[in-house]
Amino acid sequence: MSHTLYLCEKPSQARDIAAVIGSFARKEGYLEMGTTRITWCVGHLLEMAPPDEYDPRFKRWSFDALPILPDRWAMKVTPKLKPQFRVIQRLLKQADRVVIATDADREGETIAREVLELCGYHGPADRLWLSALDARSVKKALADIRPGDHTLPLYHAGLGRSRADWLVGMNLTRAYTLLARQHGEDRVVSVGRVQTPTLKLVVERDREIEGFKPVPYYELVIACCGAAKPVRYAARWVPDLSEGVAVDLEGRCRDPEAASTVAAAVDQQIGEVVQLKAENKSEAAPLPLDLSSLQIEASRRFGLDANTVLKAAQALYETHKATTYPRTDCRYLPVSQHAEADAVLQAVARSDHEWAAGAVAAADPSLRSRCWNDAKITAHHAIIPTMETVDVSAMSAVERQVYDLVRRHYLYQFYPPHLYRSVVCDTQVEGHVFRAKGRSTLHPGWRAWAASRSRSSDDRENEDHEAQALPEGLHQGLRVQVESAEIRRKETRPPARYTSGSLIAAMKQAAKTVSDPELRKVLKDTAGIGTEATRAGIIETLLDRGYIKKQGKHLVSTDFGRRLVDTAPDVLTDPATTALWEQVLDEIASGRSSLDRFLDQQKAFIQQMIDYLRQQSRVNGADAQSTGGGETGPSCPACGQALRRVRLVKPKKRVFWGCSAWPECKQTFPDRNGKPVLDPRAEQPSARPKRLVAGGKCPLCSTGNLVQKTIKNGKNAGKLFVGCSNYPKCSAFSWVDAPST
Repeated sequence: MSHTLYLCEKPSQARDIAAVIGSFARKEGYLEMGTTRITWCVGHLLEMAPPDEYDPRFKRWSFDALPILPDRWAMKVTPKLKPQFRVIQRLLKQADRVVIATDADREGETIAREVLELCGYHGPADRLWLSALDARSVKKALADIRPGDHTLPLYHAGLGRSRADWLVGMNLTRAYTLLARQHGEDRVVSVGRVQTPTLKLVVERDREIEGFKPVPYYELVIACCGAAKPVRYAARWVPDLSEGVAVDLEGRCRDPEAASTVAAAVDQQIGEVVQLKAENKSEAAPLPLDLSSLQIEASRRFGLDANTVLKAAQALYETHKATTYPRTDCRYLPVSQHAEADAVLQAVARSDHEWAAGAVAAADPSLRSRCWNDAKITAHHAIIPTMETVDVSAMSAVERQVYDLVRRHYLYQFYPPHLYRSVVCDTQVEGHVFRAKGRSTLHPGWRAWAASRSRSSDDRENEDHEAQALPEGLHQGLRVQVESAEIRRKETRPPARYTSGSLIAAMKQAAKTVSDPELRKVLKDTAGIGTEATRAGIIETLLDRGYIKKQGKHLVSTDFGRRLVDTAPDVLTDPATTALWEQVLDEIASGRSSLDRFLDQQKAFIQQMIDYLRQQSRVNGADAQSTGGGETGPSCPACGQALRRVRLVKPKKRVFWGCSAWPECKQTFPDRNGKPVLDPRAEQPSARPKRLVAGGKCPLCSTGNLVQKTIKNGKNAGKLFVGCSNYPKCSAFSWVDAPST
């Protein structure tokens, strides 16, 4: 009897597929109907083995054990998921055919095939490629099951991603943590192939803002009135460079005296319209959304962070069956789906009749916008509503906001372009040119149903002369009078701090940070940091590890994060490096490159990095390694910072206590029974008094003089002590207000 096993990513997928295939009985860890079974992995059922499972010597963090470069890679079952793994293992032994039904992407492919490989399954494996989990989409996918060989390269790309991340994380995190301990940093310094370049984006933006010096500039705006007709408009002065007026690269006047002179010259004078340029323009509807654009738009419009948007989009896909697969990097739709447009629109209307009925009724399903383009389709198409009627009231507030963005951007495709008239009017007064720009709607098109956009204060401030509706009576040769001339002093502004959404955009457009023209050409502004599925998680990791923090809606780097960026070499922090790696992974996924070649390159990179960091460690004085927590002791007598226990491996094995302020403070003390010996003669009570008094000879060395000093740094800053003038050769020490210790 032939058994078919569907291997899903999570239980909800299994239930959705089972509901379409037939009537399944619920078993422990799987569903069954005759010879067909459906089981699930519960996400990442397996995890990569830690270094100590390759070799016990890797339990100790030491430069001697680096780099860690496995020849054969080991996987282990996530402890809490072992019962489900045993279910899958048993079912695979009975299966004659497997249908991989995990998420249709690189990660989903990897989740399934890692399990098949660890269980030793070598039978036929096909692929169920699901773009949505509503009944119609599942039925359509079941009728078009693909050969497994077609998606095998996705698995190789997934292995490349996870193994490269493991190599960087395990090796460089250890190396940087060891270096940090030499400088008194008592925490793990996490380094990642994607997270570290992302951190650099935040650090550089913060420093650009902190170093920004505002520069004043001056706008001269005149109010004009037609002499013979009721024509009124505002116009802004266009400085003439030939007159020697100081302007910046944006053409803004930097000279207040020049602005005042022109204002005085044109106020209450007669001018003439010397040029009038009017054009009818068309604005196409924005494309449907991919995950990044959804996160960016939700952040801009609602202030939602990227991870919150991802969770809401996943719930809309899995729980509500309201939208298609969310982890997509594509904003286009296959031409074949245009035939389903009316059914999708009607489902949207039924799901939220109060809002959508009018919008859908006015839409034209026969229209075909630029989004319908087979040549632009990647592994998945854009996120759109499904053909299922959904209960909007059952959604959370955030889910409704995200759903609204998805349905609007789909709805826009069935409206004509937004048509408007653009007018540029140049008025000359006393030889000076003033420009007015106007825009008026001819036909709202898709914008009739667009969500209102929030406007910044700058938008509102400039609205009178940038977005005004210029009067109909304007024509070339029209004479006007200047009723008033107003000078507005403004200042240049620094770039905005990153929000979750704008950082996602920066990660996706990493190529824009590349100065090398050849490299920029290679990247073509398409390769970014991370993937649609991982970018939100990377931001959360940076927050969790204390590299960045939230300030309201903004993300700001911490001192800890800045120190990492400052000490890491450019090759590790440059966004272009990891963007190129992501591009190679895409080439592996498409079969144009090989996994082995990529991993060989990664291992060579890790070897170079460890050699460099080991040299840095030697420059610092020793190969430091953990002593089970990096014990801290009392304050350093010299500077007040905490003493830290250090174990040397080279040039000879020994343990001592050093100041955590190294290299600024180079004090060291012997170790005795796990405690620092601040005074080698401390065990001889007669050798020193209980309290030292400034002014006399040192009782320890008999040659130095006792002097009173003040602790400058640390928790004891400002406290007085008495010490020997022969310090650091002599360590005599006593607090002024307490007995000697």
